[in-house]
Amino acid sequence: MPNTSRPDQPRKRRPSLNAGRKEVERVTIRFAGDSGDGMQLVGTQFTNTSAVLGNDVSTLPDYPAEIRAPAGSIAGVSAFQISFSSEQIFTPGDQPDVLVAMNPAALKANLDDVLPGGTIIVNKDEFTKGNLKKAAYEASPLESHELSGYQVFEAPITTLTLEALKDTELTASAKARCKNFFALGLMYWLYHRPLAATLEVIQKKFATKGDLRDANIAALKAGHAFGETAEMFSVHFHVPPAELVPGEYRNITGNEATALGFLTAAELAKRPLFYGSYPITPASDVLHYLARYKNFGVRTFQAEDEIAAMGSTIGAAYGGSLALTGTSGPGLALKGEAIGMAVIIELPVVIINVQRAGPSTGMPTKTEQSDLLQAMYGRNGDSPVAVIAPLSPADCYEAAIDAFRIATRFMTPVIFLTDGYLGNGSEPWLIPKLAELPPLEVKIATDPEGFQPYSRDEVTMARPWSVPGTKGMEHRVGTLEKDNITGNVSHDAENHQVMTDIRSEKMRRIADFIPEQTVFGPEKGDVLVVGWGSTYGSIRSAVHEAHRAGLAVGHAHLRHLNPLPKKLGEIMRSYKHVLIPELNTGQLSMLLRAKYLVDAKPINKVSGQPFRISEIYQAITQALEGGEN
Repeated sequence: MPNTSRPDQPRKRRPSLNAGRKEVERVTIRFAGDSGDGMQLVGTQFTNTSAVLGNDVSTLPDYPAEIRAPAGSIAGVSAFQISFSSEQIFTPGDQPDVLVAMNPAALKANLDDVLPGGTIIVNKDEFTKGNLKKAAYEASPLESHELSGYQVFEAPITTLTLEALKDTELTASAKARCKNFFALGLMYWLYHRPLAATLEVIQKKFATKGDLRDANIAALKAGHAFGETAEMFSVHFHVPPAELVPGEYRNITGNEATALGFLTAAELAKRPLFYGSYPITPASDVLHYLARYKNFGVRTFQAEDEIAAMGSTIGAAYGGSLALTGTSGPGLALKGEAIGMAVIIELPVVIINVQRAGPSTGMPTKTEQSDLLQAMYGRNGDSPVAVIAPLSPADCYEAAIDAFRIATRFMTPVIFLTDGYLGNGSEPWLIPKLAELPPLEVKIATDPEGFQPYSRDEVTMARPWSVPGTKGMEHRVGTLEKDNITGNVSHDAENHQVMTDIRSEKMRRIADFIPEQTVFGPEKGDVLVVGWGSTYGSIRSAVHEAHRAGLAVGHAHLRHLNPLPKKLGEIMRSYKHVLIPELNTGQLSMLLRAKYLVDAKPINKVSGQPFRISEIYQAITQALEGGEN
């Protein structure tokens, strides 16, 4: 058998501190500090700068769940991980090569994740007795053997920031808050990143606050100068650009790509877009992004609760708009009855669910994939809806357009499943040209001749979409069962059977519209790894490693979950072992085992964090060895 040791760092070289400038192919950095230390801001700036340089990048923001956790406590630690590479990458890295820890709590919360032998840069000014106590340290780890397995650099970041800003009129606390830009400047020097893009951002962000603008610029430049002049750093590193498909790129988060995808769908369909939503983490950003596009005819409505948000969306769809609502985890449950209403009325609405850890309110800032069964069956009665799940932050764009193609063509609700990892994570996105995208044809019924509200398209079984106010096409809708063809209220048992069968058959026919399932790797072999949603990057990276080791391993990733794509069963039966990694306790594996009678083995994780590549690779090798997963 091949070596099964950690494959999660696909780079061939890891940074080491030798003299001069060294070229490396991939680096993973984690910025960590108190929630008020600006780690998300500097992580985003490092990401954008790396993307501008042509690196492939992938990020993993990690927010504290507590809104106002005590400063310096582990509960208040905020982190941002970025992996940037000269090769194509699919994840933000398993373990960081470098940890920038702004206080003891940040060090303690993240130390176990750092690659053995990796680099730790700490703000030694914050390692006071009080801060050590808040982080539950009995003694300073900087003075013990706890960090002996790492390359540790103690930099007086707070002191140096205050010194750089000594001539400004800001208060001492305001000056200290600039230390995040000092740390960013230091990392820019260490990894040969230019300052220009971040300087421009600071100029715009603080355009009306000259003192803060000048202070942050001075701190950024001071951090860069410290890296260049301090004797503790005898080398800095260079990561060459990646070979990406030619075109215009931008760095994009999954939530932003989701918003732009639905906006594009409305432009392609030439219909107004309505978004009714109740703010909830981590879906709120979709509302924030769409609210910026009123000039494109987007109408956003912040409802008083999830039920009102869903009701308003149904009303917008009835009125002829592309109707969209969004939520996270527990909000999908509150929308359940009204989603059933959209099913029985047969209206094209799309429901975004940016999943988070549950049950109930759960862990709002942690990722999970535990809402699949709720999306599939979480409504009373037989009320099928289409379910689609993008596989990466950038893929949220295309999947959003796909969701409305299905909704409008088949006159059905569609649930759009992302999660916190996809929604908050980012990667480079090749900006498409609107004129080159396939059209999204929407048919609005306008001819009253022979109109019946529940007549059917022979291919899709969709009923006509008629807008209220169209003369001669008056009809009523509601939550009571409809008579086939006429749409009148019906309590007839046989008619209910007919309508239930029609709604089920409509779902089945969507399978004729979506692409057949494909497999990455051999068409048959020893192990097939099946995934959905955000597990894509970790699975694809692990399967790449398996191919390099000469293993007959395939990867089938599902974007469409209801209905399932054609050929999936045939593909699964072509492998000796089938593994299904999920960020839940085995929901897709249960569905696939029941449908295809294949002995698929679940690989489950519910820690609030995405899979590591090494975890999936280990499951592959254990399957080949006949061991337990």
